[in-house]
Formats: sequence, structure tokens, C-alpha cells
Amino acid sequence: MSEEKEAGGVSVRITPESSATDVTAADGSVHVLSIIGQIEGHFVLPENQKATKYEQMIPRLAELEQDERVRGILLVLHTLGGDVEAGLAMAEMIASMQTPTVSLVLGGGHSIGVPLAVAARRSFIVPSATMTIHPVRVSGTVLGAPQTFRYFSEMQKRIVQFVVRHSGISEARLTELMMCPDELATDVGSIVEGEEAVREGLIDRVGGLSDALAELKTLM
Repeated sequence: MSEEKEAGGVSVRITPESSATDVTAADGSVHVLSIIGQIEGHFVLPENQKATKYEQMIPRLAELEQDERVRGILLVLHTLGGDVEAGLAMAEMIASMQTPTVSLVLGGGHSIGVPLAVAARRSFIVPSATMTIHPVRVSGTVLGAPQTFRYFSEMQKRIVQFVVRHSGISEARLTELMMCPDELATDVGSIVEGEEAVREGLIDRVGGLSDALAELKTLM
């Protein structure tokens, strides 16, 4: 069950089971949707972890797309990443929306959070935020078979192609950052900060909340 409160011309929708908060202007024109914690897919995360749940986000995005009062959506990201297929599905959903969308990366937009950040029509990142770019990986038992390697390779290819289509970075440069061996102590990949993410072409602009909202209103 969700609970709605209204104060100062802003409607706040709180959904306890998803740890998510939706904030909408009183007239419904601008909607703020948070993508926080880990992206939860087919497997339920422990109760003590904040999560953005795939099965709740997908219908929520569809609901907002059909709501004629909603003229723009601001996506606020602070995520560690998570389920690759669920995150990519959410990113594809965002990218296919006709409603204008702007993303703002706060704190971190790591791993599968990268496609989610670039899925919006315009993307912003605060100077102190970081984004971790690394190959597709999995925890748990992995069968060392050619089919397993091919599955990971094809999934990684789809993620790379999505990011390249929806940002200004080249496939060669993204792959280079993804396979960098000297930045992460226990893994390959790269960590880029706010201004660096813009220079690399991943994110459109460095900016904060007011900048993102101003851009969204322009698109609207």
C-alpha cells in the first residue's frame, strides 16, 4: 500500500515496500522519481538493503507515461548497480518514453546505473558523484562453459550498445574504460567523477537540481 501526503503544493507518494519516494508538483506537471540502492530483479535482496524494485518501477513508468498531467520526469540516481537484466530493461523503458526525461546522478551511478543515467533525454551529474564502469559480472556459482562466456559477452555487448546509442561516448572508449586493469583493486574497470564523465561523453552536463529542473522545463 502506498501513502500520499501533500504540503506546500507538492504531492509526495511514499511506497514503503520499495523504499522509493515519488514527488510530484501539485498540478502533476513535473514528477521526481528516485532510483536508489541496488536494482532488484528476479532475486529478493535482504530487508536491510535499500532497493529499487524492477517489478514496481516498470508499471510505475508506464503509469507516468500515460498520465496526461505529467509533462516531465526527473530521475534522481544514487545506485550501486544490481541486477543487469532488470536494470537494462528499466533503461530501455525510460529511453522509449515520449514524456521528457532528465536524469541527475547524485553520489553514484555505478555499474548498471550507467545505462539508467544515460537513458534520459538529458543527463546531469554533480561534481562529487562517481560512476563505476566495469564488465558484466555475476556472484555465485558459474559454469565454466563456452555457453556461459557467450551469454556474458552478449549481455555486455547489449549494454555497451545501449550506452553508446544514448550518450556521446564511443564504443572503443567505453570498452577501454570498462577493461582498464589498474584502477579497481579487485576488478577491472574505471571510476569516473562528475566532470570526467562529461568530458568522456557519458553525461551531458555537470549540474545540480536547479540545472536539471531548468533543462526539464525547457524540454517540456
